[in-house]
Order: sequence, then structure tokens, then C-alpha cells
Amino acid sequence: MSTTVPTSPRGLSRTAVLALLGRSGPLSRVEIARRLDLSQATVTQITKRLLLEGLIAEAGSVPSVGGRPAIRLAVVADAGRAVGIKVAPDHVTLVHVTLDGTVSGALTHPFDAVDDDAADRLIALLGPELTQPAEKPRLLGVGVGVPGRVDPAGIVDSPTLGWHAVPLGRTLSRALGLPVLVDNDVNTVGAAQLLYGHGRGRDDFLVLTLGHGVGLAVVERGAVRRGTTGAAGEIGHVPVTDNGRLCQCGNRGCLEAYLGFAGLLRTAVEHGLLEPGDRPESLMALAEAGESAALELLRGAGRLLGRTLAGVANVLDPGAVVVTGEGAAFWPYLRDGFEPALRGHLFRPTNGLTVITDDWNDQAWARGAAAVVLSAPFGGDAPGEGPAEAVRARMGMVGGGAS
Repeated sequence: MSTTVPTSPRGLSRTAVLALLGRSGPLSRVEIARRLDLSQATVTQITKRLLLEGLIAEAGSVPSVGGRPAIRLAVVADAGRAVGIKVAPDHVTLVHVTLDGTVSGALTHPFDAVDDDAADRLIALLGPELTQPAEKPRLLGVGVGVPGRVDPAGIVDSPTLGWHAVPLGRTLSRALGLPVLVDNDVNTVGAAQLLYGHGRGRDDFLVLTLGHGVGLAVVERGAVRRGTTGAAGEIGHVPVTDNGRLCQCGNRGCLEAYLGFAGLLRTAVEHGLLEPGDRPESLMALAEAGESAALELLRGAGRLLGRTLAGVANVLDPGAVVVTGEGAAFWPYLRDGFEPALRGHLFRPTNGLTVITDDWNDQAWARGAAAVVLSAPFGGDAPGEGPAEAVRARMGMVGGGAS
């Protein structure tokens, strides 16, 4: 893995070292110096300070051919924590996550997102969860993942939730007195994969989420790409046919209108396999029973997805694709159409693209929202203002250290 270090004095501080250890896991001082292109004396000085502040700790030694074994250093899990929230139309899932990605607590609350007072009720749910004994790791901030577009100021547009121009980030931050980072829920999964999952050690990869919608997190050079307006990665709204089905976004022929749960069920009804009102589990049951028409339906959906993703991969040249989401349960049946379509449309140098499937549950989405907060101390080249900077400031207070 390569790590780009800012050229400013601040970039050559502990932030760069934390970024590397947070992304890569335990490393020796020699390896830190090599990867960051710093002198060993500078690394020794920085890590000495981080050790005193309790932000990193020794984590075993590296076997040596000759001489003294090199000591590995790692981020201290209890140096900080975050609360992550996944907002769905009818419920919210909340998790407490320590700096190393460990979920220390989780719960789910019923929630009606379309109510006018949804933000106030979210604040009421959060309040008790943010009051913790003093001996707990310092709370660095709150991450919120929502289905929809989130602009850099934390303003949410979500047809799924019925929200338009909701200033969620500012509203929650003022009420809670904490940094609040709001992001598209697929991007939060990308952040979690980057820090703790299959993306660890990779600089460029994609996270494809399947379920009610079809989403894509784009990780480039070790960071989630959000785009100018926060709408990067909307693969579900790539047009795949002219004058096709109406999508919830208002356009016609979007991939999501065929690959989202509603789209798959509509196709199954059109083929006489299901009745209107049936749920995705009914289609899964047909596939598991070996129903040939259901299997062909899913193979066809997989082919459509494979061709679309090949186009994205040909533009971005990722090292891997991680497939997750509640719809990943269909992957064994989608894959038969997906793989040949993907490989058959990839530009030749990318034919070795790795496709990885990952387990899914609501906690994974909420953990991803927490990862957006926890990644802030690991982003040496992140913007110097706003909620991310507030998280770094709180991180600097741990153990009495200064930023």
C-alpha cells in the first residue's frame, strides 16, 4: 500500500503516522519511515510522543535475521470511539465502535423517517447513548449514514426517506454538542471496508451494495470519493436501456429499476413467478428450489449488472470490487450471469479484477457510519476545517496531547 503524505509541516506530524497505522495495522518504525519517506530519527520522535499520549502502543516484534527484533506499533483501540447510525425508513440502528473498529454495543429503534419531527426524534434517541461514564474511551463524534445524496455541508436529499434539503449535520451537531459527519450510507460502507475490511491495504477499489437500491462507493488513493455535490458512485442510476422502467429518481431505464428489490420482484411478477406484494424472500425461495425461470431471471439481472460494472471499472481501473448489502444473498444466482458479462466487457488489462463478497447486516452499515468519524484522525490530507477537523481536535485531547 502506498500512502501520500502532505508536504506541509502538519502533514509530517503525528497525523501522517496515525493515518498509516490506522490504515495498515501494526508496523515497525523502520517500515513507517520507509512508507512515509521520513528519516528514522523523525519517526522515532513522532512515535515517542504518540506513545506518551496513549494513541499508539507496542504490538509485538518483527522477526529479525540479525540484530535486535524491530518492535511493531499499533493504534490503541481505546484511544477513542464513535457512535454510528444507519437511518432506514422504518428504523435506525446505532452502534458504539472503538478506534480499531470493534463494535462494543448495538441497538435498533423503530423510526418513522417521513414524520416532520424525524430529526428531533433522532436527537432524542441519541441523547442517552451519548452519555457514558468518564472511564469510557473519549467520544470523538457521531457518524450518520443515510440513503440519498449528502452535500459537503451535511444537507440530505433522500427520496427513500422523504427528505429534501434537510440540514441534518448542522441540526444534530448543534443539539448534541459533538462533531457529526453525515454521508451516503454506501460511502460509509466504503469507509469501513477501507479501514477494517477487504479494502485494508488497497488504495483503489469499489464497494457495490445490492438491496432495495444499487449503490457504489468509489475509493481512490485511499479515500472515499464523494464528488462535487456528494453524489459520486450512483451506479444504480446509470441508464441501461432507452425509455425503460420509471425509476424512483424520476428518470427511466436506470439500473436500479431492474436490479433493486422492487425491480427484481416486478420482473418476477411479469414472468408469472410471483404475485404482486410478494417479498424478496419469495424469489429467493424459488431460486433455492431450483426453479428454472427464477434462475434465468437472476442470471439475466447478473448480466446487466456485470456489463454496467465493467464500464465503471474500465473508467476507474480499481484493484478490487467488494459486493455487499442485503441483496448479496442473491449473489450465488446473480454471479452466473455477472461473471461472464463482467469479464467479457472489461478492457484487457483489468481482466484480473478481483470480486469479493462480504456478509451484511444493519450493524455493518452503522459501523460504516462510525468509520467515517474514526477515519478522520487517519486522514493526513483531509480538509482542515469542518466536522472532520473537530474530530481530530478531540482526538488530540486524548491522553493530554495537543494537535
